[in-house]
Amino acid sequence: MTRLSVNINKIATLRNARGGNNPDVIKAALDCERFGAQGITVHPRPDERHIRYKDVIDLKKVVTTEFNIEGYPDERYLKLIREVKPAQATLVPDPPDAITSNAGWDTIKNASLLKEIISEIKAYGVRVSIFVDPLPLTVEGAAKVGADRIELYTEPYASEFKLKKEIAIKPYIESAKVARESGLGINAGHDLDLNNLRFLKLNIPYLDEVSIGHALICDALYFGLENTIQLYLKELH
Repeated sequence: MTRLSVNINKIATLRNARGGNNPDVIKAALDCERFGAQGITVHPRPDERHIRYKDVIDLKKVVTTEFNIEGYPDERYLKLIREVKPAQATLVPDPPDAITSNAGWDTIKNASLLKEIISEIKAYGVRVSIFVDPLPLTVEGAAKVGADRIELYTEPYASEFKLKKEIAIKPYIESAKVARESGLGINAGHDLDLNNLRFLKLNIPYLDEVSIGHALICDALYFGLENTIQLYLKELH
């Protein structure tokens, strides 16, 4: 079964735009779980432009599905992981001012850094996933530094899917095969939506988890949050 983890950053963005607590991020997370989501993902950035650090602490108290915290592994992020101990820590190579994640780790060049950080996080009993491009060598590198899973960066797939989906999926199939042979679990995320999700799942049937935020929240404006989550779950089964 491929789990659906809902990234609730965009709900926090809407709240922060007006101030106050509407929409309520904590309630939204609980509702996502109640509507069938099997995980909640957040990506707290240093400027707290969407998810705030307090949100992460508060979410830990109530989330009963898998809690996934994404972020660049600086000292602030590591402190949060140490305090919260989520089910999964997803390491991304974003600089602090990045609007969104737009590339995966070079696991060869950053092997020493990643190995040290992963060892620390795993000591807290937290599963570690590394955000990577669909490159077999990079996937092998993720296994060598001790990651439990990779998260395949799917923006290139989503872009090329509109033109030639058979070509778009090829590097992901190859990378997923290498991951599986290396003993890594496989997650995927970025620009996945109701148009391209099923094809990804059909071609990588052993996909463990997808993390979806932007497209899902956009769809919820039209279909409602409960119905939207059910639509995404349907694409995964």
